[in-house]
Amino acid sequence: MLDFFRNHKRLMMFMLLLLVVPGLGFVGIQGFRGFFDESANVASVNGNKITRAEYDNAARQQLDQARQMLGARFDASIFDTPQHRQDVLEGLIQQRVLADETQRLHLTASDDAVRRSLLADPVISSLKKPDGTIDLDHYKELLAMQGMTPEQYDERVRYNLALQQLPAAVIGSAFTPKSLAQHLAELTVQQREVQGLMLRASDFASKVQPTDAQLQSYYDAHRNDFATPATAQIQYLVLSPDAVAASVQPGDADLQKFYNDNIKRFRTDEQVRASHILIAVPKDANAADRKAAQQKAESILAEVKAHPDQFAQIAQRASQDPGSASKGGDLGYFGRGMIAGGDAFDNAVFALKKDEISGVIQSDFGYHIVKLTDLKPAVTKPFDEVKPTIVAEVKAQQASKLFTEATDGFTSLVYEQSKTLQPAADKFHLQIRTATVTPKPNPALPPDSPLNHPKFLEAVFANDSVNQHNNTQAIDVGNNTLIAARVTDFKPAAVPAFDAVKDVVRQRVVAQQAADMAHTEGQAKLAALQKSKATDGFSSALKVSRDDAQGLPPAALSAVFKADPQHLPAYVGVDLGADGFAIYRVNAVISGAAVDAPRLAAAQQQLGQIAGQANVQAYMDALRNRSKVKTYGSLGPAGSNDAGGDGQ
Repeated sequence: MLDFFRNHKRLMMFMLLLLVVPGLGFVGIQGFRGFFDESANVASVNGNKITRAEYDNAARQQLDQARQMLGARFDASIFDTPQHRQDVLEGLIQQRVLADETQRLHLTASDDAVRRSLLADPVISSLKKPDGTIDLDHYKELLAMQGMTPEQYDERVRYNLALQQLPAAVIGSAFTPKSLAQHLAELTVQQREVQGLMLRASDFASKVQPTDAQLQSYYDAHRNDFATPATAQIQYLVLSPDAVAASVQPGDADLQKFYNDNIKRFRTDEQVRASHILIAVPKDANAADRKAAQQKAESILAEVKAHPDQFAQIAQRASQDPGSASKGGDLGYFGRGMIAGGDAFDNAVFALKKDEISGVIQSDFGYHIVKLTDLKPAVTKPFDEVKPTIVAEVKAQQASKLFTEATDGFTSLVYEQSKTLQPAADKFHLQIRTATVTPKPNPALPPDSPLNHPKFLEAVFANDSVNQHNNTQAIDVGNNTLIAARVTDFKPAAVPAFDAVKDVVRQRVVAQQAADMAHTEGQAKLAALQKSKATDGFSSALKVSRDDAQGLPPAALSAVFKADPQHLPAYVGVDLGADGFAIYRVNAVISGAAVDAPRLAAAQQQLGQIAGQANVQAYMDALRNRSKVKTYGSLGPAGSNDAGGDGQ
């Protein structure tokens, strides 16, 4: 699957943009300045501009997402290339092209689809109350913090769902022959019997005696490999809601007001426990069938009334609800609206007293006979019991508000008092911290550490910071976090003298020459074995498959399975770089176990996905070709603007 991603970079970029770009807004919404000033835009599709701000936002979101996914392995330089910037722009163009086609076809999403999508969101799902309903007040507060109303968010979700319909339809139409899937599945279980012969580079190290001239030559050619990076000793401040929260102490009046305003959150509505007997009626049943079902329910009700102590046994025998019949009809505890029987069902059940049996209740599912077995009255948790939770929420709200109010002041103060961070620390009750940083992120720090943010590191190592020791500007590193720093000491990058690293140079030269010797001897031995077909020196035989490499390196496993099965034994050689050179003798091809149905289905699904994704890319290319696409100049890093007037 990773190979597929590598081989379909453009497609993966487009699919990623569908996930991270929806927040950019609807097609055609442009700023007044951007309408007349092409320098504010990076491209246009069918006359609709793609602004520089949209491009910067998409590039930044991709960078943040990659940082979170890769953690310590994240390298910002990989994303700071002309090709990557062009890929981001191409993804935005494809999204805009898709949006235009979606509008042309008048595609939209139903209210039910929007509702299902909202309920599938884990953040919204976390707002469920004990009775299963969504805490609407908390939901509105959550959206308000993002500057949206529920109606606006509904439309955003609807828009995103509509965008996904065309790619989903193309993928869903992909067809993969079963015979091809069968062949692929058989290949995955196929085994090959191999023997290995390893020529390790370390075995040749003793034969390498590099001269001082060779060491000097290697050093001269690889000077930058021995360079120590620039380092900066810094003081820094971090402004975030969490940092501000340390100085926030909500008063009792604030806490009591929050409790009163959100009393519904602390109330558990009335719940009942009941058992029922269901006589099911299909939705398309005719009047005669419905009448017969009702008569059957009346008959069972008479039996239950005559033997109320046998309700569970009668339910096990007569109820047509497969989920509860085996449990004597027990439905467990539930509140109003939690059982899909409608208002008539709820009204009848919640009117019963404990151990009372209802009459026949009609719902969309048929006819019910219900016995109320327990009742839990509505309960409101007292203020003192929920006070710790309220303190945490009010503190977070007040901290968020103070943070929003403080951002402008913090930004201005670190700029105006450019030689010290102390005034900002005092005013906003922040702790001045110290650290040592380099121009590249530190893999030992958490991936979301503000000290690893590329914009922050760029500001720290700017001339004004390094030479004048001025504060950096307040850098927004995402997640409602600002950071500002001051360089207290700076050491530039330096290349140590040859004598200082001579031992390290020697180790590298020996390793390189030893690997070269292993490779040369391995190639010669491979050629001899291909003629002699000898077995001397090889390890005992192993049976390897694509799913079970038995310790073979990936390159070796690939070479083994590329060997021609019609000409065995076959010999293949694999250069393992610094580890040396390996030769494998492929003795036999062994058919694997019969392909079972799950493996065959998985192979067919995988091939279908690959074919579907390829079809999506072809479809997107066709849409782009028939659209009027124009780009403006070259793309610099996010935040710069070097757009010219080039068009296409």
